[in-house]
Amino acid sequence: MTIAGRAPKLTDSAPAADLYEVINRRRDVRREFTGGELPESVLRRVLTAAHSAPSVGLSQPWDFVLVRDDATRRAFREHVLAERSVFAAQLDGERAETFAKIKVEGIVESSLCIAVTYDPNRGAPQVLGRHAIADAGLYSVCLAIQNLWLAATAEGLGVGWVSFYREEFLRRLLGIPSGVRPVAWLCVGPVRTLADTPDLERHGWRERLPLENVVHYDKYGHGRTR
Repeated sequence: MTIAGRAPKLTDSAPAADLYEVINRRRDVRREFTGGELPESVLRRVLTAAHSAPSVGLSQPWDFVLVRDDATRRAFREHVLAERSVFAAQLDGERAETFAKIKVEGIVESSLCIAVTYDPNRGAPQVLGRHAIADAGLYSVCLAIQNLWLAATAEGLGVGWVSFYREEFLRRLLGIPSGVRPVAWLCVGPVRTLADTPDLERHGWRERLPLENVVHYDKYGHGRTR
């Protein structure tokens, strides 16, 4: 388990970690990557956890593209920084000042990058459970990503989800077939520490809502006291 303010030690043996502790410790990592070695045994456990996720109709519509090539990573980073500038240009005042302090990626600092994709044709045409909810397959991929993230956290690794990119650019960069959708670019690797507070909350961009604000009873908008 990762302790606040202390660099985790990676081992070949599987970690013992409390699930709730791992959920609360999980962070979207940007600055804390060390670039240190990521043992293959640890990477395999993390990917196995991702591949163990539930999926609609057992379609398993995900793929994981492991990106270590420096040129590819730098090309993607240039694209991400350009998109960051596009978003920044839409801000003004306090929002612009706050965003200027926020790092949005750790692409070259991390040990490994993983692009996660969604193949809607996997198991098609008769994907059990998808006929009424077309996005059920996409939700399945997100479950795999969450499994990967929690497993990485339990291993003492950091993960950062980079979202400042255009899907078509990433498709061309990694040679992803036209029918397959890129869902996430994840930066993965050892970290100096995992922060106690998420970056966006620490910088004052947003605050976490109380649980009571998002729980409804019987119908949307019905609170406990209604």
